[in-house]
Amino acid sequence: MGKISPVSAKYMVHSKIHIEGAVEKPDVIGAIFGQTEGLLGAELELRELQRSGRIGRIEVRLETRGGKTDGEIIIPSSLDKAETAVIAASLETIQRIGPCDSKVLVGKIEDVRISKRNLVIERAKELLRTLTMSVLPDSQDITDQVAQSVRMMEITEYGRERLAAGPAIDESEEIIVVEGRADVINLLKNGIKNSIALNGTSIPETIKHLGKKKVLTLFVDGDRGGNLIIKGLLNAGVEIDYVIRAPDGKEVEEITKKEIHKALRSKIAVEQIKMEISSEKEPERQKFKQFNKYPQKNENKPNENKPIITTVKTSSIELKKFKELLEDLVGTKGAYILDDKLNVLGKVPTTELISTIKSLKNVYAVIFDGIIERNTVLSAESSGVKYLIAMSSKVRPPETKVKILTSSSF
Repeated sequence: MGKISPVSAKYMVHSKIHIEGAVEKPDVIGAIFGQTEGLLGAELELRELQRSGRIGRIEVRLETRGGKTDGEIIIPSSLDKAETAVIAASLETIQRIGPCDSKVLVGKIEDVRISKRNLVIERAKELLRTLTMSVLPDSQDITDQVAQSVRMMEITEYGRERLAAGPAIDESEEIIVVEGRADVINLLKNGIKNSIALNGTSIPETIKHLGKKKVLTLFVDGDRGGNLIIKGLLNAGVEIDYVIRAPDGKEVEEITKKEIHKALRSKIAVEQIKMEISSEKEPERQKFKQFNKYPQKNENKPNENKPIITTVKTSSIELKKFKELLEDLVGTKGAYILDDKLNVLGKVPTTELISTIKSLKNVYAVIFDGIIERNTVLSAESSGVKYLIAMSSKVRPPETKVKILTSSSF
């Protein structure tokens, strides 16, 4: 009996069979040839087609459970589409296998050439990837690969708060503390591996712990926000040893290698920074004392520790809009970003609020379901935000140029 090579088969007929009894494979094959004999004429006689090699070896897989048999019939064919479909349909005329009733259902006719074509496509993709990797990259590709490897392979997470950091924190005696992850990446790109980020949180315990056993150098942006970070860390009792400022108006994440090394050479002892802060406060104290030297009539004894509060002028339309949006956010942990026309530019989760503020310009107001903290205020100041509106605030209005409103303001 002739056999069709699997290589030359064009189609595979896949059929399911169910038999109401226990039978063997020869019974099924015998029924296929016997019950289709003479059904389709001499040209499509299964025995003749198999002898000529146009129908391949019929494969039968059976499994008997509980006195009943289920299985699969696979017939390879090198006939054309129409003839293969006729052969497949003829299988469904088989109603008995031996003494048992049976039912055959053709599931699909598989075009073997499509499967081969898919294999060719996948193999071609693999060969192309290999070729692309072996081709000498241009200069830009080399630069991009190096930069990417620095970002992805060397940056780590350190401490309980999982702060972004370089790989050399534990082995370094001196640690550089920066504001955010982008600052750490820029320092890594320029060969500095002992930096760690505050990550915009209220002073992490990890930073306090490092300050007790290592030399901490604080590297801040060259703006008002950088000065506020210095004061915040000192007020929190973090043991800072040196302070470095980026060039005026620039952030640590954007300065060049030359600017970084110049700044590192110009670090200032923290004692000098504390003296500068004290000297800044002295004129304010003198001014406050002069202001309260002559108390007005019908005025209680003045509290010398009470700060001078600047009046915030907010229109009734703005107050109404802010109140409506704040009430809409209750329980959502979300934030609205508004322009100066009070149009909502977008809504983001509060976890992404700081990064969103930093990435946008011309933001007029930010309303969110949460508490206004120092890091949020610093980001808002550096981005020129006019209003911060939230449920409550840990920052007093006189401490920032951003206008702070809470739910109690309405």
